[in-house]
Amino acid sequence: MIIEKDRIGCGPPVLGARALGGGSVASERRWRTVQVAGMLGALGLWVGLWLVPGVALNILWNGIVPMAPALFVLATGLWRNLCPLGSISLLPRKLGLSQRRRVDGVLQARLQLMGVVMLLLVIPLRRVLLDLNGPATAVTLLLTAMVAVCLGCIFEWKSAWCAGACPVLAVETLYGSKPVKSFTNAHCASCQGCVMRCPDSLGSSAASQSAVRSKRLALLLMTGGFPGFVWGWMHVPDYPLQEGWHHLAEAYGLPAFGMAVSLLLFAGLRWLLPTRRRALLATLFAAASIIIYYWFRLPSLIGFSMFPNGDETLIDLRHSLPGWFPWAMRCASTLFFLGWFLRPSSSGIWMPRPRVIRQA
Repeated sequence: MIIEKDRIGCGPPVLGARALGGGSVASERRWRTVQVAGMLGALGLWVGLWLVPGVALNILWNGIVPMAPALFVLATGLWRNLCPLGSISLLPRKLGLSQRRRVDGVLQARLQLMGVVMLLLVIPLRRVLLDLNGPATAVTLLLTAMVAVCLGCIFEWKSAWCAGACPVLAVETLYGSKPVKSFTNAHCASCQGCVMRCPDSLGSSAASQSAVRSKRLALLLMTGGFPGFVWGWMHVPDYPLQEGWHHLAEAYGLPAFGMAVSLLLFAGLRWLLPTRRRALLATLFAAASIIIYYWFRLPSLIGFSMFPNGDETLIDLRHSLPGWFPWAMRCASTLFFLGWFLRPSSSGIWMPRPRVIRQA
């Protein structure tokens, strides 16, 4: 057995190997327990979308999803370990059903661009269908899980879904440049080079460069365009189900317009600024997208929504809190995330890189 130090990627665990980063067998078992619990919780939520859609939709869209961006900023590796879709995508490999094909850099970049496109298509769909329709949301989640499993049946380990086509990866990469800590890699007990560039162990930066055209486009759309996209989406209400399809132009048009303006601003500033300042520009735009999100989303969660229907409210506290409270929330979240992104740089590594092992 040869230990290599120059290969990149992460691969399937060796049977009986301990968790990475010096973790014990007990630690590995705890991660597995939490992963199973996460998958069971996701299954329960999926069933709830059919049986009690109002409750399940509120938990999903007003409970789980609003916490996700902050989690990606603070502890990307934690989410990467626990994501139910990530665990599901690995089932074919664990069951010996995967063809275990390798993903090269070009294919990985194309898969990542596909993930960005999926993200930009699904988010506006929430306003006309998914936010208020439990079965439609359940079908969307099922189709996404099927894509993850199918990619797992063809390609090796985390390469095609977790490091490729997952729409959430684009947001993780945008926000996860300075996590509070690296977490033990709970999926990979050794690295066998399943992907050319493993996002878990090589760090993340909004200013990353790539020679592959599709990867450059994906980075540009997320770094330069996502702040405007988020702004536009926040100004679109949840349309009643019976008339939602009549508002597709608004649901997609306003985010697209915001993205176009944001991209033009980003490109113009990048052209004007010296090269040494471009990384800072990318960081500021990454910070802007999450600041814009929470600027609108936090007040709406407690009843201070821009729209009268209150579908974005987790718990209505309008009659219990003073009118200045939403502005205090906005200012606090803005200062926090701006300070977080501008603080001295860290490695950006979500998980320690495992041993790289190749059979002789």
